[in-house]
Amino acid sequence: MDTAYETDIVAWAEEQVALLRTGRWALIDVAHIAEEIEAVGKSDRRELLHRLAILISHLMKWKYQPRLRGRGWASTILEQRDSIEDVLTDSPSLRGLLHDPDWLARMYRRARNMTIRETGFDDLPQQCPWPVDTVLAPEFFPD
Repeated sequence: MDTAYETDIVAWAEEQVALLRTGRWALIDVAHIAEEIEAVGKSDRRELLHRLAILISHLMKWKYQPRLRGRGWASTILEQRDSIEDVLTDSPSLRGLLHDPDWLARMYRRARNMTIRETGFDDLPQQCPWPVDTVLAPEFFPD
């Protein structure tokens, strides 16, 4: 059991699990395990931010480009809501981010920029036009 973290992370992880399960504490790579655990939390936060930004971007396109509405956009909106719920079910502590004004502002900037790039519109609202609970409501499609 001597796979380097930098050489093969999957083999390293399997070795670390075996060491943990057998109680061989002195051989555990504590520093890298801590780094990986921290990375899991960051990854989940990034996924939530990304999926919510995509959702809001599609809701804005739905609202501001009504002639282009179609099943594809509706499907993406519903899929992002389902995926967001999956993330929040797996990591319920992330629900707090949905009420953090700084995090929401960062997420909305990303959604707004995405929408501007995709539509060419540059006069979109500076702040999200809907509360996050409305955005996540299954029946919500803006007029």
